[in-house]
Amino acid sequence: MQDMTQGTPVKVIVRFTIPILLGNILQLTYNLADTRIVGSFIGDHALAAVGATATMFSLFVYFFMGLANGFAIATARYFGAGDMEGVHKSFVAALVMGIGLTVIISIVIELQMNPFLRFLNVPDEILADSRLYIRIVIAGLVITMIYDVLLASARAIGDSVTPLLTLIVSVGLNIVGDIILIVVFGIGVAAVAIATIAAQFITLIACGIYLLRKYPFFRFDREDFKNLELPMMKSMMLSGLSMAFMGTLIAIGSLVLQTAINLLGSSYIVAQSAARRITDVLMTVFVAVGNAMAPYCSQNLGAGRWDRIRAGMKAGYAITCSWCALVLIIVWLFASTMISLVTGSHDQVMIDAATLYLKVDSALYVLVAIIFTIRFSMQGVGDKVTPLVSSGIEMIGKIIMTYTLVPVMGYMGVILVEPITWIFMIIPLIRKVRKWEK
Repeated sequence: MQDMTQGTPVKVIVRFTIPILLGNILQLTYNLADTRIVGSFIGDHALAAVGATATMFSLFVYFFMGLANGFAIATARYFGAGDMEGVHKSFVAALVMGIGLTVIISIVIELQMNPFLRFLNVPDEILADSRLYIRIVIAGLVITMIYDVLLASARAIGDSVTPLLTLIVSVGLNIVGDIILIVVFGIGVAAVAIATIAAQFITLIACGIYLLRKYPFFRFDREDFKNLELPMMKSMMLSGLSMAFMGTLIAIGSLVLQTAINLLGSSYIVAQSAARRITDVLMTVFVAVGNAMAPYCSQNLGAGRWDRIRAGMKAGYAITCSWCALVLIIVWLFASTMISLVTGSHDQVMIDAATLYLKVDSALYVLVAIIFTIRFSMQGVGDKVTPLVSSGIEMIGKIIMTYTLVPVMGYMGVILVEPITWIFMIIPLIRKVRKWEK
């Protein structure tokens, strides 16, 4: 556990961020290895099948991770206020609401699978593999949700080491599972989804047992489910849905963008998939700091320390903006090499397109750095509206520019969609922060 209401803000945030960052890097390393394994042993066809539904998969990830992190804001606030009973009740409520919503959403998605795939313009030659892949992912969403709740609850009480250890095990199992299912048994695209779900299930069991033994306030019995407090659940649901929809709005915009990419052909589908995998790695510092800012701000809100919240945000800006300068150097020197290593492909059209994507977008990463720091800090202090407004602008911006830039400019239009959107979506965040400083 870590009490983030004490100590120098920058040191507290860095100490909490490092395990999250390492965990994110591990997860993203698996994603890159996964792409390389699929590309090398199954081929570009399978890589395109997974890539064509990548944004749909991201939609699920953003929603359920956001939901769990939103629930955990209440847990962090109770912990900052020293209310261990509140920590316990909020954890049980998170499990109940998370599982219930996941079951409902999974059923709806499965029933609407074909319309979703038609909307994505998945090419006919990879449609069957794409459908199989995403169906297996949906079957494991309940496991994913419980997994996310456990990790988010641990971070809420200042424990970012347990999630790191959990991810180390999960990534290791994922890679081993991919190799066994794809290389040894020759299973196709389905192996990617099966390995992920199996790894999450095994680590979920191990992590659950560990947390219940280590932290008494995470233990529960049947009576706890009978004594759920509706006002608490309502507040947690609002926070959870706010963070979930924040991520979902972003993913919806990317989903629409993917529909345009899928019409450009397999080379550009693979280019976008590879470039996004590398982009996720390059942005992992922003994500890690953001995930640290939410519990940091929430704990300090519980302790009534607005001075520490403002100081923490300044520390967040310094960390993320410094990373931007290093990223720019890495991308301009090694972008094409990274694309080749990730995909294992020799398609020069694909490599050139993905390289250009990385070089153009990285030039404006400083906007993303500020956006992540502010948005998660606002969620931590209970501002459920402003981050949603910003995310809504991102979604609308991506949709508008997908249908205006891409038809005219082709893949260059795809490259420009996000940087232009970042400029507009940062405006409401900056305006709100300035009000805090007055």
